[in-house]
Amino acid sequence: MPASFRRVAIVGTGLIGGSFALALRKYFPDSVVVGWDKSPVLRHALERGAIHEAIPDLSLALAGSDLIYVALPVGHTIELLPEIARLAPPNALVTDASSTKRSVCAVAAESFDKGRAHFLGGHPMAGKEISGIAAAEANLFRGSKYALIRASAKEKAAGGREQLLAGFVALIEKLGAEPVWLEAEAHDRAAAVVSHLPQLLSVALAGVVRSQTDETGLPVTLAGRGLRDALRLAGSPYSVWRDIILTNSDNLERVLDQMIQALEQVRSDLRTRALEEEFSAAGELYKILRDLQ
Repeated sequence: MPASFRRVAIVGTGLIGGSFALALRKYFPDSVVVGWDKSPVLRHALERGAIHEAIPDLSLALAGSDLIYVALPVGHTIELLPEIARLAPPNALVTDASSTKRSVCAVAAESFDKGRAHFLGGHPMAGKEISGIAAAEANLFRGSKYALIRASAKEKAAGGREQLLAGFVALIEKLGAEPVWLEAEAHDRAAAVVSHLPQLLSVALAGVVRSQTDETGLPVTLAGRGLRDALRLAGSPYSVWRDIILTNSDNLERVLDQMIQALEQVRSDLRTRALEEEFSAAGELYKILRDLQ
């Protein structure tokens, strides 16, 4: 563990927070990891060995922590950040794992303007279609991109921040993730395309399949792995996605408009050789993504 992060508080010990805690326990065994969440979740996190101590009182959980990792739904993160900023020890690093960044970083810019703790917006591009501590795993972040949000001029001027950021970058690299620095606006535009749109398309596809399924079970009973792969994201609950969609609706509306246009184009090309070109272009993109893994 980087020297700056001897005690880590995990605020939200679900899939992401629990996985981060398990990764710390695996790769930094000398660190002390404490958790804050609902009591049943904390009990499960203790049973899984993700945390050393379950602390349901937020002020006690944050006390003495060098690193505070906030892994809550976006809306809950936004609501709690001012309190976390008030309670965080001086010179601690607070970072979040929210899937959208503009709203979170805007609240953080107001809340962390007291010369105490430092804030770093983050988003690990890793996850599963199922949520909760039961699905957490130490290697969840390995091989994944990890988005980090560039600081404002005011944040850059804060003393001691650069050393903390360097320590956190070293930490996530040890977990096997690749840090990617970008602006909050750029993150949300990109995430709308590569993360949020695929989720909504999976949900829409599931709706079409359901509407086409008759009393005999067809066509679902004829489905193979292709449909299961395409619908994997549909297993993710709305409770996880509600705040993500609400805080990135402008970008989602834009890419959904493009998606609708693309589907209209595919329909118009069904009986022409132009469809072959679309297949070819799609295949090239798939090869790029495959080679990135």
